[in-house]
Amino acid sequence: MKFAQVIVDVSAYPVDRPFDYIITTEWEELIDIGCRVKVPFGPRNVLGFVVGISEQSDVPVEKMKAVAQVLDIESILTLEMLELAKWLKHQTICYEIDALQVMLPGALRANYEKYALLQGEVTQLVPQLQLYFEKTTKVNITQLEKADLLKPLKRAVNDGIVVIENEVKQKGQIKQVRKVQIAAIEQLEIIQQQIGKRSAKQLALIEWMKPYAGAILMPNVICETVNVSTAVLKGVIEKGAATYIQEEVYRDPYKKEIVHSDFLQLTDEQHEALSNIKQAMDDVRQETFLLHGVTGSGKTEIYLQAIQRAIAEGKEAIVLVPEISLTPQMTERFKSRFGDEVAVMHSGLSVGEKYDEWRKVQQGKVKVVVGARSAIFAPFKNLGLIILDEEHESTYKQEDSPRYHARDVAIWRGNYYNCPVILGSATPALESFARAKKGVYTLLTLQNRAKKQALPTVHIVDMREQLQAGNRSMFSEPLTEALRERLERGEQTVLFLNRRGYSSFILCRDCGTSVQCPNCDISLTYHRYQEKLKCHYCGHEEYIPQTCPECQSENIRYFGTGTQKVEEEIFKLFPQAQVLRMDVDTTKQKGSHEKMLDAFGRGEADILLGTQMIAKGLDFPNITLVGVLSADTSLHLPDYRAAEKTFQLMTQVSGRAGRHEKPGEVFIQTYTPEHYAIELSKEQLYTPFYEQEMQVRHMAGYPPYYFLALVQVSHEDVVMAAEYAGRVAEYLRSNLSFQVSVIGPTTASIARLQNRYRYQCLIKYKIEPNLIPTLLQLIKLYRSEWIKKGIVLTVDLDPQMI
Repeated sequence: MKFAQVIVDVSAYPVDRPFDYIITTEWEELIDIGCRVKVPFGPRNVLGFVVGISEQSDVPVEKMKAVAQVLDIESILTLEMLELAKWLKHQTICYEIDALQVMLPGALRANYEKYALLQGEVTQLVPQLQLYFEKTTKVNITQLEKADLLKPLKRAVNDGIVVIENEVKQKGQIKQVRKVQIAAIEQLEIIQQQIGKRSAKQLALIEWMKPYAGAILMPNVICETVNVSTAVLKGVIEKGAATYIQEEVYRDPYKKEIVHSDFLQLTDEQHEALSNIKQAMDDVRQETFLLHGVTGSGKTEIYLQAIQRAIAEGKEAIVLVPEISLTPQMTERFKSRFGDEVAVMHSGLSVGEKYDEWRKVQQGKVKVVVGARSAIFAPFKNLGLIILDEEHESTYKQEDSPRYHARDVAIWRGNYYNCPVILGSATPALESFARAKKGVYTLLTLQNRAKKQALPTVHIVDMREQLQAGNRSMFSEPLTEALRERLERGEQTVLFLNRRGYSSFILCRDCGTSVQCPNCDISLTYHRYQEKLKCHYCGHEEYIPQTCPECQSENIRYFGTGTQKVEEEIFKLFPQAQVLRMDVDTTKQKGSHEKMLDAFGRGEADILLGTQMIAKGLDFPNITLVGVLSADTSLHLPDYRAAEKTFQLMTQVSGRAGRHEKPGEVFIQTYTPEHYAIELSKEQLYTPFYEQEMQVRHMAGYPPYYFLALVQVSHEDVVMAAEYAGRVAEYLRSNLSFQVSVIGPTTASIARLQNRYRYQCLIKYKIEPNLIPTLLQLIKLYRSEWIKKGIVLTVDLDPQMI
């Protein structure tokens, strides 16, 4: 007798382990490690993942239940994925089921039907199966299950005669096209004799069909070829000469025409960097490279040529980009080089499109995946290279369970396959650069732009002086003048402001009240387009009050600046300018990022105004001016990474200008021009910035000198939240060593979010063997007792936001 170890789809502490189930003889041939099953759990059947099969169990057989149903004839999780899930469970302190689910597309968690598709000849099948595949190449597996033919089907799958495909059964998710299947020749001849001679067109159509008996064709192709109307075709179909059938097709999320591009000539710096990467590939060894190159230094070309080597060796590659807005441009570059070998994965795709792209990877139909964070779990079985572009970006960190960082998963998978990992950035994260300095990563440097163009000229504009001179506009005099010049010359401009909406808040000038969100401790942002106030955290919306809610005064004014307000100001200054605004509000519709960037690339707009989604990756030859409207937005956040993020943002935005023949110019407007993050971003001087910031971090005891962990407690009652946060701090201090510093409990930077009060404790440590066991015990205490009182406790072992 065999037993399956199953992780059940229930996120709860007592069941976060494999359960043993009997594999009955009915399922013995079908169950494999990594497939999904339905198992009885309590009063109902639940989904589960088979993580092991054994011939003995510690549980008495009479107390065991049997597997109810097998959902996958082929495993959907590889042994590598199961190992990775165990590592993620420990690394991020999450449930194993959450780690398994994060690796699969949403469609596999939905209702779907399975089909067997015939790949070989019908005669290769056993006689019982032949009956089902005689008239069609696609059979619903439920039919075969009812006829008790799963075992011969499994053998046919193993022999490659049949492949298994899932069809998502969710509203509007299966893409099907209507086709016409022509009847057998005997049938056509009988119908031909029955049709009167006056139906000449129908007779001509049936005569044309004879050589195509049994074929499946598109209706419009038949009508165009024979020059008949759809009514004639419908008439012969009604007589039985053919039947309409629905056939599923792969959705293609990328519909643009692709022009093939050739490999570019590398500079000496690029060549040396690529040689190091190729050497690691040839030696089949894991090595993490930090590719540090100034903006426009040709990092993407190195990626492309390294991938070419991986494909030539019969291996696969994953390329991660941080922003969904970068994916269209990146995809275009990779598709122009590798054509249909590329799959795309990001959150902008529909459930069906994501599922189709995942299937292409799983079935070995593509060699390269380009996508956002979750694409790191692409189910390749022979990885040769993993690339994280703009590796410093905080979007590579998942903010809910499992709280993984794509960089850590990439390095784990690199170790598993003995393949190199490339972390590319013009402004690497301090932790990454420190590791490269210590020799943990291999540092590859590109100091010059690939086309030898100069870096853009950067001007720092002191807005205090502008204010003293009486300029209260959000545009300084030098930037306004530069904008006017570009508009006259027909060149393009990028304007950057990291705040969407019209103004930051609405304030009563009589009593000082600002309009707050009722669910969160944050002021509402005014959006002029819908004349509404919105909370960017919980989504609450309300109309603008005509009078102050506190003192009923009508003296309500708008303060602060958002992208909508800037757009209005541009129209006042330059009524002739064509402006494209790119932020979360204007890119809600599917494909809107791509449409906007395409329109800008075609020169349909003079100015691209946006938030951080336009700060990196854009490469247009006609952009010669970049304006940063407020460098202080990110600089004065209550975050130890504020200076680093500001330097990265300024450098990345500056890098959008003058990437081709035309020289670039950048204006950075700020009220703190003397700050080193702004001063050093002027010349893109990363190393001096790194040294200065490292001194600040050392003095304050922050990463990379220390590790951080964040424990957050929330509850709808502020007293309960504070009390249990105090218990957390007490528990940590009594169980961790004296070298560990526990700061808190303090209120979170936004103390109330979605009607829950939030308190947190920050743990700073260098080496602490007790940390994970202590946190696990704390979570056990929370899951067994505190959770019943409505407490929510989260642990983040590498917080990006504090």
